[in-house]
Amino acid sequence: MSIDDFERYPLTFGPSPVHPLERLSDHLGGARIWAKREDCNSGLAFGGNKTRKLEYLVPDALRQGADTLVTIGGVQSNHTRQVAAVAARLGLKAVLVQESWVDWPDAVNDKVGNILLSRIMGAQVRLVEAEFGIGYKDSWTEAIEGVRAAGGTPYAIPAGASDHPLGGLGFAHWADEVLRQERELGVFFDTVVVCSVTGSTQAGMIAGFAAQDRPRRVLGIDASARPAETRAQVEKIARATAELIGLGRDLRDDEITLLQGWAGDLYGVPVQSTVDAIRLTGALEGVVLDPVYEGKSMAGLIDLVRDGDIPRDANVLYAHLGGQPALNAYSGVFRQSVSGV
Repeated sequence: MSIDDFERYPLTFGPSPVHPLERLSDHLGGARIWAKREDCNSGLAFGGNKTRKLEYLVPDALRQGADTLVTIGGVQSNHTRQVAAVAARLGLKAVLVQESWVDWPDAVNDKVGNILLSRIMGAQVRLVEAEFGIGYKDSWTEAIEGVRAAGGTPYAIPAGASDHPLGGLGFAHWADEVLRQERELGVFFDTVVVCSVTGSTQAGMIAGFAAQDRPRRVLGIDASARPAETRAQVEKIARATAELIGLGRDLRDDEITLLQGWAGDLYGVPVQSTVDAIRLTGALEGVVLDPVYEGKSMAGLIDLVRDGDIPRDANVLYAHLGGQPALNAYSGVFRQSVSGV
């Protein structure tokens, strides 16, 4: 089988745009940096990387006759917001388990940003006190069973749409999309930088790019603060996705790279390098990043370019996965107007 053999329900505008970050590249004085904008990929509640994954889960949900999408994430989960949007688009219900994964003091954390958008879109939001974890959670299982007990037909979507048999397909397709855009732009992106937490975004990329067999590095930047768990998840999903799309060989260990050092000690808590990366990218490019994912992956990219780990002659593709609505829950971090340039 190949990626084209899997049914895909269109939720995006088409290929997400790619554009150069010229001022950031000049400022860092090294590799040329481009961005591929999953934050601009859909008209559904600001889109994001999970919308791309859900294109492959939706046909399965509809085949099963589901009337309710049931998923889980943190209070400011980008994923649950995107599931709520997709449910609204399909005329389905959404039950969102929102666990207190992030110890953040902002008084409006559970009232603004992603969770506000989910409520506007009609989703049933369940706030649960529980620690961060990318594995299966009892609160999610209870929500699924609750829908069944009420006579509904739930479709279970794990955190980040990741640990699902089809979870890696969206970004395996993304890899094919990049190949087509490279041909149109006349550039080869030898380095791809992407944030990793629940794993299937990077895993799908790895599987998809492996089929192209070109000298390309996919550098995952850990934002979970639990890199061993995240790397194991990326590896598991990447290998399963590679088999699903008929790669025909085992993935090599050097194709699976997760770098740590920019997550801080806790998931969802921005550290100084996160804030600096957000301010720098905003001030130089007018591109807005979030404090949970993209600020951390951009911090990693900046250091890797400055330190020479990404060579000066590299063409870097930065995967902007979205998530900016969460900024509303972190307003205290940006009280002072300092650009950092």
